[in-house]
Parts: sequence; structure tokens; C-alpha cells
Amino acid sequence: EAMDHLLFCGQAGLGKTTLAYLVANELRAPVRTTSGPALEKTGDLAALLTNLEAGDVLFIDEAHRINRMIEEVLYPAMESRKLHLMVGKGPAARSLSLDLPAFTLIAATTRENLLSHPLRSRFGATFRLEYYNLADIRSILVRSASILGVEVSDGAIDVLARAARATPRVANRLLKRARDYTQVQGGNTVDEGVARKTLELLDIDEKGLEPQDRRLLETIIKKFNGGPVGLGTLAAALSEDKGVIEDIYEPYLMTLGFIQRTSAGRMTLPAAYDHLRIKRPGELL
Repeated sequence: EAMDHLLFCGQAGLGKTTLAYLVANELRAPVRTTSGPALEKTGDLAALLTNLEAGDVLFIDEAHRINRMIEEVLYPAMESRKLHLMVGKGPAARSLSLDLPAFTLIAATTRENLLSHPLRSRFGATFRLEYYNLADIRSILVRSASILGVEVSDGAIDVLARAARATPRVANRLLKRARDYTQVQGGNTVDEGVARKTLELLDIDEKGLEPQDRRLLETIIKKFNGGPVGLGTLAAALSEDKGVIEDIYEPYLMTLGFIQRTSAGRMTLPAAYDHLRIKRPGELL
């Protein structure tokens, strides 16, 4: 019997794809990989499903972008291992039902709220990945440094970990840039000075905020007096897509306690003023 279907939810870079491959490895099963946007026609999904063998794992990334017509084909495939297709057109069209082998679907999404209820309810278990703590990010950096064959000091590990946005993918990216910088300088050791210089060159501050993060905070503070400001208005002021603000910028800024979502809109919190070294409203000094 195949394992129940699994749904992994969480921000980008937290390891949803890695977890899917780990599950498949534990099951000793091959993985067929695709993504929501890649499934444009029912035939695309049918081709994938009919090529599965018993026990295979099908991994779909960005599941929230699956077309609703594709979902209709996916429901019976997940629930009863059946593939229902319409063959032909017009009066000659007929329904064709194919039996599918027992397989496990693992889906990953950064926008769980965009998944339809019928699709979400067909997963046997849902797991939500949270941001990593500092100790875990340090451990990931130490392991990655060993894989890359670069020596990294404890001070550098600490600097990079604090700037990694609590996200393994970001941590590994910063480590690689620090390695590149030290190699260009003729060395093979990433010390604290190299780590800080790397962040400076990338215009990333000690908490991992990039220019666009700081711009968002400064826009709310300086143009809208700290808020509240509606998402649409903020997006227009930044010339940015609302989805990008919601999915990319806001989650980490809320984790830091820099902004707050309210029914009236987005507001900056005291910690944001302190971090940007901007006087809070009403402060004299």
C-alpha cells in the first residue's frame, strides 16, 4: 500500500523540496517532479500519471498554481487511483476511465490559502514549515562549509547565520558569496571580517534586510507616517506586485516584529524605527 498523500506548506527556501526527496528516499521510491505552472493541459497530467509505477512518488511544486481543470482530473487520481478522461470531441466524445497504480503525491506550496478546499482535503497529512532558529542555521552553515571545502570561523558563522533570514537557502547563498569573495582575495578561510565585507558588498544588513526590505519600511514610515496603509496603496507606492509584498517581504519582517498586518492596513512597529535609526513619532531626541 502506498503512503498517504502529503502537503508541505511554508515560505520559499525552507526545504519543502528537500523533504519530499527525503520521504521518497525513506520509501525507496523514485520521484517524478513537476510544478503547478507546468501542468497546462489535462494531457500533461495524464502523461505523468500513466507513466507512474506502483509505489512511485509524484512531487508537484507550487501546487497553488495548478489550473482548476487539472485539479478536477487530480481528485479521482488521488482518492480512488482512477484517471477519468474525455476522448474525442462533440457527439463522438466518450469518457475513458483508467486504473492507476498506487502512488504517493507530495505537493509543496508557499500559498496554502490559494489551494482549493477539495484539493487540500485529499491530502492525508499537512505539514507547515516554520522559519529556522539561529542554532539550526548555524548547524546548516557548518555542514555546508564542509561540503564546499572552505574553512569558516565561528565568528563568520554567527554573522552569516544572523543575516540568513532564518532560511537555509539564504544561508547557503551567503556562504557561497563569502567563499567567492575570500577566494578572489587569494584566501580559503572565511573569517568574521570577510563575512561582514560580503554582506556590505551585497547591501545586506546584520538582520538580513536587503534594500527592498528597508525601502518598504521607510515608505510606510516616511510616506504614510508609520501606517496603517492598505496593501494596494503600498504596492503602488513601491511599484511592486501585491503578491510579492505578501509572500516575499512581509513574512520575515513580521517575524522580526518590524511590521504588523491590521484590518486597516500595514503598520510599522517600534523595532523597525530602532533598526533603521529613525526617530519614533513623538520622540524629541
